[in-house]
Amino acid sequence: MHLNVPFPILRWSIRHLMTRSSQTCSWRRNYSFYRDEVKSLRAVVNPDISKIRNIGIMAHIDAGKTTTTERMLYFSGYTRAFGDVDDGDTVTDYMAQERERGITIQSAAVTFDWKDHRINLIDTPGHVDFTLEVERALRVLDGAVAVFDASAGVEAQTMTVWRQAEKHKIPCVCFLNKMDKPAASLRYSLDSIKTKLKANPILLQIPIGSRKSFTGLVDLITRQKMTWQGSSLTYDGHAFETSALQPSDDPDVLQAVSEARATLIEQVADLDDDFAELLLGQYSESFDAVPAGKLQEALRKVTLARKGVPVLCGSSLKNKGVQPLLDAITAYLPAPNERNHDLVRWYKDDLCALAFKVVHDKQRGPLVFVRIYSGSMKAQSAVYNINRNGTERMSRLLLPFADQHIEIPSLSAGNIVLTVGLKQTVTGDTIVSSKASAAAAVRRAQQEAESKSSSQRESSSLVLAGVEVPEPVFFCSIEPPTLAKQADLEHALNCLQREDPSLKVRIDPDSGQTILCGMGELHIEIIHDRIKREYNIETHLGPLQVAYRETILQSATATDTLDRTLGEKRHVVTVELAVHALMESSTSCDVTFEEEVKTQLPAVVRQAVENGVQSAYLQGPVLGFPVEGVKTVIQHVSLEPGTSAAMVSACVSRCMLKALKLAGGQVLEPVMALEVTVGEEYLSPVLADLAQRRGTICDIQSRQENKVLLATVPLAEMMGYSTVLRTLTSGNATFSLELSSYEPMNTQEQNILLNKMAGLA
Repeated sequence: MHLNVPFPILRWSIRHLMTRSSQTCSWRRNYSFYRDEVKSLRAVVNPDISKIRNIGIMAHIDAGKTTTTERMLYFSGYTRAFGDVDDGDTVTDYMAQERERGITIQSAAVTFDWKDHRINLIDTPGHVDFTLEVERALRVLDGAVAVFDASAGVEAQTMTVWRQAEKHKIPCVCFLNKMDKPAASLRYSLDSIKTKLKANPILLQIPIGSRKSFTGLVDLITRQKMTWQGSSLTYDGHAFETSALQPSDDPDVLQAVSEARATLIEQVADLDDDFAELLLGQYSESFDAVPAGKLQEALRKVTLARKGVPVLCGSSLKNKGVQPLLDAITAYLPAPNERNHDLVRWYKDDLCALAFKVVHDKQRGPLVFVRIYSGSMKAQSAVYNINRNGTERMSRLLLPFADQHIEIPSLSAGNIVLTVGLKQTVTGDTIVSSKASAAAAVRRAQQEAESKSSSQRESSSLVLAGVEVPEPVFFCSIEPPTLAKQADLEHALNCLQREDPSLKVRIDPDSGQTILCGMGELHIEIIHDRIKREYNIETHLGPLQVAYRETILQSATATDTLDRTLGEKRHVVTVELAVHALMESSTSCDVTFEEEVKTQLPAVVRQAVENGVQSAYLQGPVLGFPVEGVKTVIQHVSLEPGTSAAMVSACVSRCMLKALKLAGGQVLEPVMALEVTVGEEYLSPVLADLAQRRGTICDIQSRQENKVLLATVPLAEMMGYSTVLRTLTSGNATFSLELSSYEPMNTQEQNILLNKMAGLA
């Protein structure tokens, strides 16, 4: 008798029999699903630009981004087995720190194919400290998949990444993950997308079964039923049954499908006039008779216009619903040529690309991630960096697959590639084929601008927009173990700054210490750990400090004269200026000249005056923190012939400091938006603790069986909050922090801070 047993099941059976006698079998989730053959990256299809998809996976912490990415790679045939975040063996979380903590820190790019489409995917972090990683990934992507925990709906960081996607006008598809969780709720998740994200969710699937009995989905467009059978130990989700709905199926399911499909058709008709005309014309007797192809076509138009977001559901960990998600990515998200980039048309078929990320490799040196917008890139070719105004030579091109790379000879427009040999290029630089190519693009832009009579506006965008880098909120000193290691530490910090633009390094002018400025406690902790592991330097970190700001309370006028002789030259400058407090909401600092002064001063002196004012803004009158919300008016400047520009700047800075002190200094502290998700039984101790931290409660919402606490708290009071919250709630609460604004400190708190900084408290 011949038994036709699937190979994975057979392998599992043999292993089961071998280990059964020991009675000490320790199960690992997916060890039985190793493939015999894995696709090579060299076999990735290189299709027409219309079949390329550049997408990002974005979500709140622990929504399942990395697990979903792992399942996509497995089902597309590019990994031998499932990687698991808990086991620390995922493809995209390859850093030691990521595997230890079970979180994503750096965005990782992978390339694979799915049904004749090439997908360039970037898995992004969910932690607020690494928001810049999401920002620079979304800057170069054409579409995004927003992953939601179906039991929690929209969470704090979900709203942050959604805002980032909206800023870059990126069409999205939503994936409600973890549908097998006990508290999973399709209706709650859809309502939270509608109310919190102000989006228009269009449900494309309904689940079959709920919570632990979640076994499949019904596609509302095709009326196809997809079921995944088997337990997670013996079933890898690769094969699933697809069948048309039958009248004999569960009446409740049939009723739910009928109602959901009618809602879907109605939603799409409301958002697409052409589809509405089609319904009222050819299918007026029965809207339900509209073909799946027509509905899909209209839905694609709605998604690309960002009028609605398709919503799918599944459970990545249990291998359910990922293949339909891949189909939705290819069906509804845009190809590179469907995204409108005004700048690209001026380059025509010449190379135009944007560098969006740099990583350092010990063997290859700096590797630069580049998105190609037009033309093509070839290895061993020279390229021109517009931002740096210099030519560099690329030695090699690599196809990214997390930390594994395959060398390729060339790559065409619409793709993401890794380049070797670009020593000067940093995040946000525009790369073109040559200086002549850039000049030709300028000419085309100017010709078009002249025809539109808007030359100033049009010609200003000849460089692709870079990435907005948020200001750091934490800082601390960093010291090498010995003076001999100082040069090594400086090299390590330079490399890390080039990789991570949100990390700032400066030298304290008073103490000469190296100061590390970052986005949060975790950010600085990771940087410290990377210096130790990757550069073998045991550094010492000083205590974490908060990055305050300063402003003034009233207007003031000051005059100063600088009279100094250097060598045989005498430098004499007299400056009179006034400082004014701007509106409370203003975070900028301005400098203006009175009309008479502006006409009298040469351009070189005006520039020196502005430099003096700007340098004074960097050090406030109270604690020496940067100043914001101040306007400076230059009322009078007189200088003797031969006075240097440096002396003018020095005099202006001194006069500014005098004026700022006369105006009365005010310290501004960073205030964070806090979201705590906690069970109702622990709500009281959490509220009491926040009251002690000068917190202001904004709202308390319900999320299934939990309470969501929204508050604003000064950052200085949040040091070590994760440990305290864990103790108060026995580990049953989660929280997220995001910078809200800078607010004036009250007099009492400001005096306490001044004493503390002076070493008196």
